Amino acid sequence: MTRPPSAEAALEQARAAARRERMVGLVRGILSPLLLAALVLGAWEWVVAARNIPAVILPAPSAVAAALVALWPLLMQHAWPTGSEAVAAFVLASLGGVALAVAISGSAWVRAAVYPNMVFFQLIPKIALAPLFLVWLGIGTEMRLTFAVFIAFFPVVISTLTGLAAAPADMLRLCRGLEATPAQVFWHVRLPYALPSIFAGLKIAITFSIIGVVVGEFITAQAGLGYLILFASSTAETRLILAAICVLCAVGLGLFAAVAVAEKLVLRRFGQGVVK
Repeated sequence: MTRPPSAEAALEQARAAARRERMVGLVRGILSPLLLAALVLGAWEWVVAARNIPAVILPAPSAVAAALVALWPLLMQHAWPTGSEAVAAFVLASLGGVALAVAISGSAWVRAAVYPNMVFFQLIPKIALAPLFLVWLGIGTEMRLTFAVFIAFFPVVISTLTGLAAAPADMLRLCRGLEATPAQVFWHVRLPYALPSIFAGLKIAITFSIIGVVVGEFITAQAGLGYLILFASSTAETRLILAAICVLCAVGLGLFAAVAVAEKLVLRRFGQGVVK
């Protein structure tokens, strides 16, 4: 007859199982996408070589990699304005979106006046408004920045509104029973429970910010990855187009990862148990 494991042994087994689970998750999260990417790139390389596809139509991944190495200084020179303007647009859209969502959630009058009009403007295709921004703001940085903020603003507002309404009803009743002020309820209950939704909107906003800046660069810029892609397309430099797109993807992934890291740190510090 076997004896049941001691508490220490059971705890050690649980820790080992947790370590194995984390390792499996790490392998699944890193190796799986890398393997899929390697398969896609290998198939791409083989198709280009087997079909003898001209480089002007579809260059092989090895040719794109060679262009990345050869043109790296040029790509970095154009990546800086795109990344910096995207970050600036993201910050402005985030601050403005959260502030407007707080005002809407805190006042029925503000919600009735602002929310329907905001939804109306959201239904308008954003690219159709780009010429108006060009007329109003000219061809400088102001146009690209404003257009990117306009695109990224709405997801932050909606996500923040959703989060501010997610506080449990029993917590709100407890706050009323303790005679907490509206400010105390907001800072200690509503905002901590809203943080996951807010960061979900911020992740969308950082992506939209990059899209808005690149669209603006297609129209007005003399620098930036969007401008470089447009210039390369006019000269049929397909390798340069794909190399610039790779750098643009890397910039987007880096900014998205920064938001994800900030989410982990903020939720760990201020989430009050919403996310462990």
